[in-house]
Formats: sequence, C-alpha cells, structure tokens
Amino acid sequence: MACLGLYCGKTLLFKNGSTEIYGECGVCPRGQRTNAQKYCQPCTESPELYDWLYLGFMAMLPLVLHWFFIEWYSGKKSSSALFQHITALFECSVAAIVTLLVSDPVGVLYIRSCRVLMLSDWYTMLYNPSPDYVTTVHCTHEAVYPLYTIVFIYYAFCLVLMMLLRPLLVKKIACGLGKSDRFKSIYAALYFFPILTVLQAVGGGLLYYAFPYIILVLSLVTLAVYMSASEIENCYDLLVRKKRLIVLFSHWLLHAYGIISISRVDKLEQDLPLLALVPTPALFYLFTAKFTEPSRILSEGANGH
Repeated sequence: MACLGLYCGKTLLFKNGSTEIYGECGVCPRGQRTNAQKYCQPCTESPELYDWLYLGFMAMLPLVLHWFFIEWYSGKKSSSALFQHITALFECSVAAIVTLLVSDPVGVLYIRSCRVLMLSDWYTMLYNPSPDYVTTVHCTHEAVYPLYTIVFIYYAFCLVLMMLLRPLLVKKIACGLGKSDRFKSIYAALYFFPILTVLQAVGGGLLYYAFPYIILVLSLVTLAVYMSASEIENCYDLLVRKKRLIVLFSHWLLHAYGIISISRVDKLEQDLPLLALVPTPALFYLFTAKFTEPSRILSEGANGH
C-alpha cells in the first residue's frame, strides 16, 4: 500500500544483511523523517551554517530581552546593572551548552539533524492525510529535527537557571533600588519567555526564513532610536561615553550577523566584502543628523509642541 501525505512513511522493523522489513505507513519516530521513497530515515546530517545562525538568533532573543529589561529597570545610578548583564549572559551561555549536551548525540557539543527542504517541514501537523475523508492518518513528527524542539529545551534551561541565580544576585547587590523594583527584570522574563515559546511554536518556520531580515531591520531601527534619544549628533558625542560605543559595536555585530545570514557565505570571496557595509547606517546618521537636529525634536516633543 502506497503512503499518502507528505510526511507519512514506513518504519524499518527488521534488517538482516540486504533484507529489510518495513512496517505499515504511519508516523516516523523522533529523529527520523521520510525520504522520496516514503521510508523513514534517521537524521544523520550536520546542521548547515544557516541552521546554526537560526539557532543563534533564537538563543539571542532572550538574552537581548534580559539586557533590555535589566537596563530599563536598573536606573541610571544603579551599579547592579553590569553584574546582572553578566549574569544573564552566563545563564544563556550555560543553557545553550547544556542544551547541546543533552541533545542527540548526548554528551558532545554537536547535534545531528534533518535537512530543511521547505516551509511545510515545520508544520507537518497540517499535512495529515484523510484517505476516505473521514479517518485521518496522523503523521505529525519533527521533520526539521531538532531545530524545532531544541529551542524549547533551551528556553526551559534559561528559565530554570534564571530562577536559581538571578534572585540571589539581585537581592545581594541591587541595594540602590527599591524593594518593588529589584525583581522587575525577573518578572519581565516570566512574561517574555511564554511569548517566545508561543512565537517558536506558531511561527518557527516563518522565523527560520525571515530572521536575517528581522535582525537587519530591528538593528537599524533600534540604533537610530538610541542615537536620537541620546542626542548623538557627531563623532564626539559618540566617543564621550563608553556605553555608547558598546551599544554601537553591538549593533554592528547584529548588522554583520544579518548580512552573513542573508548571504549564507556561499561564495566567500563575493560575500565577505558585504561586511564593509556594516558601519554605513551609523555613518549615514552622523552625516545627516545636522539636518534633522534630534535634540531640537526631542525638546519640542517634551514641551508638547
């Protein structure tokens, strides 16, 4: 009997030399996906560079949100922000390492995966066939193994490590904040982790194809907003504080990450020169700031004009 549907396959039951016996058509076990002949085959390939860049993007999201809310709630005079930033980086780094160690193969910083062929690979639950339009053959499985579920595992470890480490740190060093403000960055994480989880569950496939452009657009917008809000109108304003340079270089790294993700560095000699475009948005802003005068716009907005 032929297998119906895009993702239904026959599982290998017995193999002895050249003799192979397959079961009935159905769902493939975890860590396998169907081939062109509708047989379930183990995922034995290494992730491509683009796959690693996608996982890196999903890993960066909670870290960037941690840093944003830490900065937002710490206040300008708080000396605890730096330690919280470092702690958040430590939490996410350890979570990423542990996630790789518990993934197949267990105990090594390496994963085996199935190749992503098309968008529908992320949404196999939508392609369960109904041969007689009454009975549904359920063939839902992770065709993009492990790119879909590994993100959930990573978020779980991030949340556990945050709950174990951050409250103790904040209680010890966040003396400059009121009792009600000390844990607001942690409370914020309890909101954005479920949001990130739902985002991955529903839009993981869309994010896989769109994340390079999301990085570029958001990094450009946030850099422009930050430089205008900080009233940076020339190079001196940029160099006067180390924090501004850190923010600038962080955005440059995001620009480079987005460019590499889009080009995928398929042709190294052609794609690497594109990285020369990384400083262009900041330079363009500095050259044109005198025409827009962000400080005047901000002052007029504050006065209600």
